[in-house]
Amino acid sequence: MITKFADVFAELKAKGVCKKLVVAWGVDEHSIEAAYKAVEAGFVKAVLVGDSKLIGEVCSRCGFDVSKFDVIDNPVELKAVAQAVQMVHDGEGDVLMKGLCSTDKFLRAILNKETGLLPAKGLLSHVGVIENPKYHKLIFMSDMAVIPLPDFRQKVKITNFMVDVAHSFGIAKPKVAFIAASEQMMDSMPACVEAAQLAKMCDRGQIKGCIGDGPLALDVAVDEESVAIKKLVSPVAGDADCLLFPNIESGNVFWKTNSKLADGVRQAGMLVGTTAPCVLASRADSVDTKLNSIAEAVMFVNK
Repeated sequence: MITKFADVFAELKAKGVCKKLVVAWGVDEHSIEAAYKAVEAGFVKAVLVGDSKLIGEVCSRCGFDVSKFDVIDNPVELKAVAQAVQMVHDGEGDVLMKGLCSTDKFLRAILNKETGLLPAKGLLSHVGVIENPKYHKLIFMSDMAVIPLPDFRQKVKITNFMVDVAHSFGIAKPKVAFIAASEQMMDSMPACVEAAQLAKMCDRGQIKGCIGDGPLALDVAVDEESVAIKKLVSPVAGDADCLLFPNIESGNVFWKTNSKLADGVRQAGMLVGTTAPCVLASRADSVDTKLNSIAEAVMFVNK
């Protein structure tokens, strides 16, 4: 059973999974190191698209064997990003990863109608995974990076994305908590109303492959003691696998609180809704977060 990232790496190794990773403008130390560790672990073959001189300098400085990579020399950042996306679009890669390029350039290439990775009328979203030592399993969450204020239909799609990612990690029936400020059904709070509607859709099989409940405040979603104190009866409360946040602010704050104020936390994140998963780690993210994100994407491709 997968409950932490170490289990993810062990699962990929045990199954002999190896996918092709294409790094867009992969010229920075963190991206190259994460890709190198993934190659060394055996679950990817990596292509670095970018300035070969810069790539060579990083590898030399860090002691990486550059021959472990397929380096495609493209010294112009914007063109390198477009080329990397085009490769994945054409089936020459399984997973796309953002290197040192800015997010807007990366997304612009992904959203290109001719060579990009988002299907017509598709929805681009983001699914994060958190390993927190105070929780007994991984937490899947969305959306903290792409959609500012998802409407109801978008929330349905985002829930399906999270459930699909959880399935790829071997969770047959993930428990989804639809997060609001309270577990009480308050019609004055739109997040509560929509959470209740989403939960009912799960009950009736309109959102498949999961168990859902809401509205649930964060404390009762992940803490059994809070559930007992509040005498809440719920198939999800205290044991949630997935958290759907009502807006980007709440999701982003939860994500960054875990990363900056909680010891021992490990994280991963990727874009979903695309024809191939796209690792959208911040340029400031740690090597560990980028490596975990690659592993998350490979698990999803291999589902």
